[in-house]
Amino acid sequence: MIDAQSVLLHGPKIITETDVLSDHAIEIRDGVITGLLALDADLPTDIPHCALPADHFLVPGLIDCHIHGASGADVMDADPDALQVMAEVLLKKGTTQFFATTMTAPSGEISQALKAVTQFRRQPKQGFAQIAGVHLEGPFLSPQRPGAQCARHLSQPDWEKFQQWQHDAEGAIKLVTVAPELHGACQFIEQCHHHEVVASIGHTAASCAQAQAGIDAGATHATHLFNAMTGVHHREPGAATAILMDKRVAAELIVDFVHVHPDSVRFAVETKGADKIILVTDAMRAQCLGDGRFELGGQKVTVQQGEARLDNGVLAGSVLTLDQALRNMKQGDIASLCDMVNMASLNPAKSMGISGYHGSIAVGKIADLVLLDGAWNVVSVLQSWSENEGC
Repeated sequence: MIDAQSVLLHGPKIITETDVLSDHAIEIRDGVITGLLALDADLPTDIPHCALPADHFLVPGLIDCHIHGASGADVMDADPDALQVMAEVLLKKGTTQFFATTMTAPSGEISQALKAVTQFRRQPKQGFAQIAGVHLEGPFLSPQRPGAQCARHLSQPDWEKFQQWQHDAEGAIKLVTVAPELHGACQFIEQCHHHEVVASIGHTAASCAQAQAGIDAGATHATHLFNAMTGVHHREPGAATAILMDKRVAAELIVDFVHVHPDSVRFAVETKGADKIILVTDAMRAQCLGDGRFELGGQKVTVQQGEARLDNGVLAGSVLTLDQALRNMKQGDIASLCDMVNMASLNPAKSMGISGYHGSIAVGKIADLVLLDGAWNVVSVLQSWSENEGC
């Protein structure tokens, strides 16, 4: 059994922020990447060497900053055991960090969900994806663009209410979606910015000018670009237009080719730049379970042929996994290997303020690594404290 806390990995192609290295090894000591070493150099002999297949790829652990559920469990179950179910299946799919995403619901239900996240985070477990924080999606959303959110529980932005939820979460709310056209929204966004909480434009009926006002107030993130927002129109430019034009904003994309057409994905990448696109799943509890009837935010959802919809036909999150999003990007030849990996790792890490230790294969960062085969399926995951299954 090889100690993955200190090991030299070599063999597969290594995808860094800017290069695909085929002739290097990764040196890991005490769970931290300490070197990217050329194979023709003198390699250290005081730690174990682990040879992996040459036709495989090593990428950084994937980071999902927008996910509601997986494998029958949901954040709004308000149960640490449900979060553990999610964390277990996510790790198997290559996601090592995720932001537990809430739904619009009565205030007390949101509080209970946040307290469950707090309880789970107090005891991080080996062999599970880690909850890096909370994404509060709702209730500060537009009643005109609720998507699959429960419209009767929507409310205007309320900083005092948010502070109570932040107290329940012990400061774990790192991202909050808000419609910038709502009364008091820009002041709310300013407060988020002041308190180092990322404000995200989403579920919005804003005009381009109203969205731009939200960005000027401090919003630096956009929730599932194109979905549940005003779009790109030549006479009435909406929120999507402002988001695409402003380089201060990083934009989520659900690349299941159901929520967004492949050509629209390409348009977004080419317009905003690959460094400002974040791949997310927006997955609900049906992720990894196949077709059937499920529940999201108290509403019935039918999953059929990879699409999750309410009974009225509205898309209700997805059943996408981040590794599948990468395969979709690769199949569509939408971005370079480095860029598309960054979209699922480095870019979310930067947007959420955790890129100092996560998000890429670089010296000084935590050694959360994913081994992919030639078809980009997850073979194994190495966490900084765990043994590497591939060795």
